[in-house]
Parts: sequence; structure tokens; C-alpha cells
Amino acid sequence: MSEQTITGKTYDTKLLRRMARYMRPYQGIFWASVILTILLAAVAPALPMLVEYTLDKYILQSDSSGLTWMLIAMMALLIGQTIIRYYHTLTTNVLGQNVIRDIRIEVFNHITGLRLKYFDNTPIGKLITRTISDLETISNIFSQGLIQIIGDLLQMVVILAVMFYTDWKLTLIVLVPMPLMIWATYIFKEAMKSAFIDVRNWVSNLNTFLQEHISGMAIIQYFSREEQEMRKFEKINRNHRDAHIRANWYFSIFFPVLEIILAIATGLLVWYGSKQILANVISPGVVVAFLMYINMIFRPIRELIDKFNTLQMGMVSAERIFDVLDTDEHTPNNGTIASGNVIGEIAFEHVWFAYNEEKWVLKDVSFQVRRGETLALVGATGAGKSSTINILSRFYEIQRGSILLDGRDIRDYELNYLRKHIATVLQDVFLFADTIFNNITLHNPSISLEQVIKASKDVGAYDFIMQLPGGFDYQVQERGATLSSGQAQLISFIRALVHDPAILILDEATSSIDTETELLIQAAIDKMMVGRTAIVIAHRLSTIQKADKIIVFDKGEIKEMGTHSELLSIDGHYRKLYELQFNSLGI
Repeated sequence: MSEQTITGKTYDTKLLRRMARYMRPYQGIFWASVILTILLAAVAPALPMLVEYTLDKYILQSDSSGLTWMLIAMMALLIGQTIIRYYHTLTTNVLGQNVIRDIRIEVFNHITGLRLKYFDNTPIGKLITRTISDLETISNIFSQGLIQIIGDLLQMVVILAVMFYTDWKLTLIVLVPMPLMIWATYIFKEAMKSAFIDVRNWVSNLNTFLQEHISGMAIIQYFSREEQEMRKFEKINRNHRDAHIRANWYFSIFFPVLEIILAIATGLLVWYGSKQILANVISPGVVVAFLMYINMIFRPIRELIDKFNTLQMGMVSAERIFDVLDTDEHTPNNGTIASGNVIGEIAFEHVWFAYNEEKWVLKDVSFQVRRGETLALVGATGAGKSSTINILSRFYEIQRGSILLDGRDIRDYELNYLRKHIATVLQDVFLFADTIFNNITLHNPSISLEQVIKASKDVGAYDFIMQLPGGFDYQVQERGATLSSGQAQLISFIRALVHDPAILILDEATSSIDTETELLIQAAIDKMMVGRTAIVIAHRLSTIQKADKIIVFDKGEIKEMGTHSELLSIDGHYRKLYELQFNSLGI
């Protein structure tokens, strides 16, 4: 569902039923809110009735003693209403926050299980909006929306019942302007619907723009694009402002209209009520009580508009959230193999793969890697090297052929179990804003500090880590900004090593570091590869000369396969690549 197709219905029973599912664990809080809502509605007419009784029976009769007791009763009533309203507000907010916590956890778990293809096509800022801003809006449905609307409507029904019981003619006079209010409310609701959708869309666009540009700030500054990007931001921000102004403009018209309607109702009450008092048909206390009733009817109507708007915004946000939850972009996880040893023998059998079905990235790829062997993948950018390792870990699904691990189709393995035995070290190392220890273990409680220390020594990173303030407790800044590329890469090697994988994948792991660090990392790689199946992607052919097998990719096809010496002996793609890198340097 696209953002443009989201309607933002005020009443969407399907969405409400779906959200009600999240309230089931909190039925006690929910029913407490309902009971308190009923109590508030029940006691709402009590104060005007007391005022009417006090005016007619005590003030007009000059009974000061009775007046004192009635004032005490009024104070007790107000205190009781305040206590009920306090607990009502508390329970509805507690209910809303508990529901939102559960939905946010479900959304996050759902997002983490989505295929990488989904993230290729979905801006990260949009997902941030869904999990934070939209969810906060949904919480208002519970704390300020649905239950409050029911309470206000119930209060209006109770008050109208009391008014009709007290004097039905006077009640009908007061309700003369009501059709005008209903019509104005309908017009306002329809106008606000589109305004709220626009507001939510532009909030999402703002978040997406900011997330992308803050993450890519270095590129903006390298190429002096600050002014141009600022103009783009100004345009989005201007549209966001205009959407809010349009929504507030409707408010600025609607509420004065309500005040005029209230004034008309009050004028009719005073006019007709005064005539009835002079004719001794009703008492002055009835007119005073009706003046209070009018405010108690029209005030909830004004508040109902706000609450309906809150409910409507919540519905828009709920549609967006459930649009994410309904996204069927998960990798099928029907495998049954979740135990036993993984040896690490890999076989690709006539594999065809495309990110979209119009363009094949891999074409009829077949090869085998035995346990403990090192396979190197070389070729030009876009030849299919990274795609090969992505489909091995099932980040993407192949369209034809099969991939075998230890003689079994990788789809026979439980997904987490499969990925647990494959460790990947990427060229672009991602480090979280956390300690070095947590960046290595990824909060896996089964990995001890002793294991991390041993792995860091094996990789050759122990000395530089201990020189940092706090050692393994050193707080890494976002994306490892306070570490060099080589240091970040070494941490990624430790991360791979402590998880003890059967298969190690190195994707351009040494392409962006200096020669000295590369020698250190190359020594670490040699240690890590012992006893493990390894797949290495590298542009620097010097790093793969010891590989047991080298595959040369070109436009998604395997052009050559063999050892370094075998491939050099033929006049083919590999030899051309080798001569381009070494002969041009006079080697």
C-alpha cells in the first residue's frame, strides 16, 4: 500500500479490531478505563443538579444553614470527580503506552526479519517514522482518542437524558442549532482528513531526507553541495509547514463557528427560559442548570472534534504501521536442520539469480568448494561476486538451480542456524555506538571476555585495543568514527572469529586500508582461515594467489576457474587482470 492510497478513515472497524488484539494482555487496565469512563459520565450532571437545587431551595429561600451543607456537598463532588478523572487519565495512558511498546517490539522484530531487497527499495527514514512518530500517534488513540470519545458521547447522552427529563420543551429549544453544528462538523472532518494525510506524508519525507543527508554529510561537504541540499530541504520543510498551516486554518474557522452556535443556543435558552420563569412555569434554578448543561454538551463537542482528529491521525498512522507489518518480504524459513556439525562444503549447481526478473545477475553458475579450501572470486565491478555470497547466506533467494551446504540444500537449514555458521567481513565495516566488547560479541551472552581477548590476540588487535581509554569498554562512536579504517576492520575480524564460523567470507576486506595494516590483517586472515572454508572477494590479486581455487566472473557468468598458476598459463581474463595490476607497475 502506497502512502497515497492510505485513506485515513475516522472509523475503520478492521483497523480498530486489529489494534484491539494488542489490548488483550491488558484487559484489567482496559476495563478499569471503561468503568472510570462510565463513572465520569454518570456524575457529569450531578453538579448542575446540585446548583439547581441549591438555588431554588436555599438561596431563594435565604436558608444559609442548608446553603453551607450544599456547598460542602459540591466540594465533595468536585473532589470525587477530580480523583476519578486522575485515575481515568492514568489508566488510559498506561494502556496506550503498553500497547505501543508491544507494537513497536513487533514492528522492530518484523523489520529485522525482512529481506535485504526490502531495504534496497525502502528509505530508512520512512521506517524510522513508522517505528517512532507513527507509533506515538497511535498511542494517542488509547490515551486521548477512542475511550475519551466514548466517554464524551456517553456524557452527552446522560446530560441530554437529564435535560429532557427536567424540561423537554426547553431542551428542544436549546437543540435548535444542533443540525448546523452537525453539518459544520462533517465539513470540518472531511477537510481535516486530507490535511492530516498530507502532514504525515511530509513528516515522513522530512525524516527520510534528514536521515540520508546526515548519514551522507561527508559527501555533501566534499562536493560543496550544502547550498543546493539546503534548497531541497527548504522545499520539503515549506511543504510540511503549509500542510500544518492548512490543518490549523480549518481549526481557526471551525472553532469560532462552534462558539457562534453556542451563543445562539445560549441566547435561545435565556429568551425562552426567561419567559417561562416570568410565567411561573419553571424555576430560575432550572435555567441556571441548563446554562451549565449547554456548556457541558458543547464543550465535549468541541473536544470531540480534537479527539476525532486524534483518532483520524491514529488511523492514518495505524494503516502505515500495518502496511509495514503486512509486508511479505521475509526469507522463507521452513528448514528443519538446526543442529549438528556444519563441515563447510559448498556447491553451486546451475544457479540463476536476478534482483528483478528482468535482468539476470548470475547465469548458470556452478562450482564446488571443499572443507578447508579457499575460493577467490575476481572480476569487474558488477560481475556478480557480491551477489554470490549474498545468496549463499540467503539474503536474497535464487530463481533457478540449487545451493548445497554439506550436500543439503541451504533451504533445508533453519535460517538462523545457517547464518550462524557463516561469518562475513565486509569492506565497509559497520560499528554500533557501543563498547568494543559489545561490537565484537553483538550482545551474545555465550561469548566470554576470555574468548574475545584470545581472538583479539590471534588477529593482532589486542595491543591497539588496550591502548584505548577503557580497553574493551571503550565507547565507539557511531559507525566507528573515532577509529581508523584498519582498526575498525580488525574489530570486524575479531567479531567473525569469536563466532567460530565454519565458513568465512571476506568481501574486499583489505581494499581500503594502508599497506602496513594490510600486512597485519593478512596475517590475521591466514590464522582465521585455518580449518575453515573461505570465500574471498578481492580486487588486489596479490592477496589471493594462495587460494585453492580462483573463479573469474564476467557479466554474471563464470569465465575461468583454476589456481593462480593455472589461470596465468592461459591467455584469458585472469591473466589480463593480472598484467593490468602488476605489469603496469613494472612488476
